[in-house]
Amino acid sequence: MSLEVVVVGCGVSGLSCGVRLLKSGYAVTIVARDLPPDTTSDVAAAVWFPYKAYPEARVLGWGRVTLDEFYQLTAVPEAGVSLVELVELLERPAPEPWWKEAVRCFRPAHSEELPAGYQAGHVVEVPLIETSRYLRYLLARFQELGGRIEQRALSSLAELYQENRLIVHCSGVGARQLVGDESVYPIRGQVIRVHAPEVRRWLLDESGPRALAYVIPRREDCVLGGTAEVGNWSLEPDPETVAAIWGKCLALEPALAGAEILGHAVGLRPGRPEVRLELEPVAERCAVIHNYGHGGAGFTLSWGCAQEVVDLAAFWV
Repeated sequence: MSLEVVVVGCGVSGLSCGVRLLKSGYAVTIVARDLPPDTTSDVAAAVWFPYKAYPEARVLGWGRVTLDEFYQLTAVPEAGVSLVELVELLERPAPEPWWKEAVRCFRPAHSEELPAGYQAGHVVEVPLIETSRYLRYLLARFQELGGRIEQRALSSLAELYQENRLIVHCSGVGARQLVGDESVYPIRGQVIRVHAPEVRRWLLDESGPRALAYVIPRREDCVLGGTAEVGNWSLEPDPETVAAIWGKCLALEPALAGAEILGHAVGLRPGRPEVRLELEPVAERCAVIHNYGHGGAGFTLSWGCAQEVVDLAAFWV
């Protein structure tokens, strides 16, 4: 194809779109200030879970497509994707979540699976994504398919407007600056990485007495979180937040006592009232497909949104 495609952003959304577009026959270049392992996506825990992403109907559709892709990737060792049983903890019994129908396995939690202070919960089988391995895999796959990488910062998306070019905009919270979208806001997440090989339970309190708290054991570490600080742009780990995370997670999982701290990380989830996934013509034979505002569900929606990007590209061409 003679059309040039430029993807802005090299996190999970940009890389997923890049791979899908290359497999559909487009020539693709990724332009990004930060590359793995220095992207917001690298900080994520990450499990499939539609957290702070809207609207629910579209999120459910994108999430289903992504689940199917992750199921297939469990057979690719270098991708770092596996299936785990996540226990979502509830202070008291509540209706089943709106996304239940998307997953394969879902059941009420047994009483012995619940930490003290929780009356209910449910267990759901979800993909666990080892972010550092997975993003390396995606980057390698993108380059193997012929994709190019150009590392540079942009001050405005308009710098890329050019005839016969399609721009796929996946800058996350950077969209506030690049396209002047003031509805985009940061949802600051801070985590602790620890060495705790004895911890085997994947636990999440999204709305209960210790929210937001999660314990996510991975192959090389265990991620403890977290925070969801709306409007906080700071990327520096906060010592008081470290203490709060540690206290909440230790209450969820006593086996963490004595765990060695490996490091701290902060990322800015791209919050928005709704995910923006739409085609916008911007000049003669030049258009932008916006794909940002995924909240805390960038990995969860990545392949579903990437497929819709490909569909929009085909429509525009």
